[in-house]
Amino acid sequence: MASYASIDDPSAHFQAQLYTGNGGTQSITNTGNSDLQPDWVWLKRRDGNDNHSLFDSNRGVTKELNTNGNGAEGTASNLITSFDSDGFGLGNNGGVNGNGESYVAWQWKANGGTTSSNSDGDITSTVQANTDAGFSIVTYTGTGTSTDTVGHGLGKKPAWVLVKSRSEAQNWHVYHQGLDSSAPHNYTIFLNATNTRASSSSAYWGGSAPTTTVIGVGSDNSSNKSSTTYVMYCFA
Repeated sequence: MASYASIDDPSAHFQAQLYTGNGGTQSITNTGNSDLQPDWVWLKRRDGNDNHSLFDSNRGVTKELNTNGNGAEGTASNLITSFDSDGFGLGNNGGVNGNGESYVAWQWKANGGTTSSNSDGDITSTVQANTDAGFSIVTYTGTGTSTDTVGHGLGKKPAWVLVKSRSEAQNWHVYHQGLDSSAPHNYTIFLNATNTRASSSSAYWGGSAPTTTVIGVGSDNSSNKSSTTYVMYCFA
């Protein structure tokens, strides 16, 4: 595993690209020093109050989540249409490609859409990880057990984790190492809300700090409700 200092060009792992919508279809090409095929794309209109739209190559291009709301995953074929070798394709949806509107696309590389099964935790997860840059995308199905853990594939302790229910409306559930630097590691922030940090016994993160292989998901509905599907974005 390479150290972070060995990354000569960060644009091989992350790029932010500005573009103007055309109301039809178009391909957005990144302009960084390196080609970047994105695995996680976060889109936002800059000159209007449209939703934040998130897509990743674990879930597929037609699956959208919104960080400014708690809604379940939506499906549409005219939002992002492809993850390309140096950018992504857009459909004619006005939320991501309105004619003449200004947008920003934040893009992260994981593993080119190639996933693997991870059994490091109590819950078997599906993971694609970029261990050089310290980023992984994880999908799993909850069990409702308060002591469950999920494998994240980073090989380092995650410092920041975002979790969202895909199959039902639940808050975005956020772990950060700065929220609770010592045991019992119970604090969370809800990304889509304005609340202060919340603590709920061991329901949020199982009462334990992340390790180099797993993170606890507790029993809260926002991260580990039985039979509910989730996506998790992890940063070391």
